Amino acid sequence: MRIISGDFGGRRLKPVPGRATRPTTDKVKESIFNIIGPYFSGGQCLDLFAGSGALGIEAVSRGMDHAVLIDRQYAAIQVIKENVATTKAPERFKIIKTNAERALSQLQTPFDLVLLDPPYAQQKVVANLQFMQQAGLLNPAAQIMCETSSETVLPDTLTGFTFKGRHLYGLTAVTIYQKAGL
Repeated sequence: MRIISGDFGGRRLKPVPGRATRPTTDKVKESIFNIIGPYFSGGQCLDLFAGSGALGIEAVSRGMDHAVLIDRQYAAIQVIKENVATTKAPERFKIIKTNAERALSQLQTPFDLVLLDPPYAQQKVVANLQFMQQAGLLNPAAQIMCETSSETVLPDTLTGFTFKGRHLYGLTAVTIYQKAGL
């Protein structure tokens, strides 16, 4: 795994050891950012199921000002800290060890980009999106990237969001939404 492009491009990232975390492949990561970016002019990013932190780190590398990286596993948090250290810009990241529901109830800063890559067996993507909408955690026109199993089909119609597309990459599906209205 590596950071593909931007300020930190080319730097190697460590995966989380074991099988509890499924890393996003570089091919899928590059495709995701070609769809939602590929570069940003600042903003706040939330990587809610961060794993190794690769998606949030990529977003900051490509121009996001700051990323909040959240994961509930101790091993993942240790790897995220090591991967953030490779950027030599740790002040651009906040790492939180907690579960998604607790994190969402405690966060207060609205985000411009949300990266949701939950464990495939524990997906609550729609509930997470609805909570973020109601809690004011999304800036106008915020983009949301949801990585799921290709067997999971997220709704095309979701109150408060505009469906931007679904893309399949083997066993992985990437669904993009944007917060509706300004």
